[in-house]
Amino acid sequence: MSAEPRINDRIRVPEVRLVGPNGEQVGIVPIAKALEIARESDLDLVEVAPTARPPVARLMDYGKFKYESAMKAREARKNQAHTVIKEIKLRPKIDPHDYETKKGHVVRFLKAGDKVKVTIMFRGREQSRPELGYRLLQRLADDVEELGFVESRPKQDGRNMIMVIGPHKKKTARGQEAESTA
Repeated sequence: MSAEPRINDRIRVPEVRLVGPNGEQVGIVPIAKALEIARESDLDLVEVAPTARPPVARLMDYGKFKYESAMKAREARKNQAHTVIKEIKLRPKIDPHDYETKKGHVVRFLKAGDKVKVTIMFRGREQSRPELGYRLLQRLADDVEELGFVESRPKQDGRNMIMVIGPHKKKTARGQEAESTA
């Protein structure tokens, strides 16, 4: 069964509850009379509630209705927030300069509104010291706390320790204006 509503001659019931083009109730009428009214007013008869007893049909310009609903769906998709997860990989024995570089990447990603998955990779004997990785992740979370918050706490996953940092919600333009006037 298709998702499209049945229109005009495809409606196969003896009578329908008819709704006019402006939303006014016409009443329960035989399908032949409803189709005749639709042809006279140069509109389509569209079944809007097929499960009702009797089914509800409305007089409307179906082509215009389809176009407007497609435009609404397109606009809704355009306004959706696209969450992107960026990943940064570290080692427990990281050089201070390398740490600052990686932290800079995390800051850049958070400013862009992306989530950051921070992974610490343990090799060999490093696996016996997970607290080093935990401390490193805590330090990174503290360094970027003005830009983001820890979405999922550090957790060990085999040879890796993973933490996710999400960006703080962006302030709206009105919120910034109200803050600047106060």
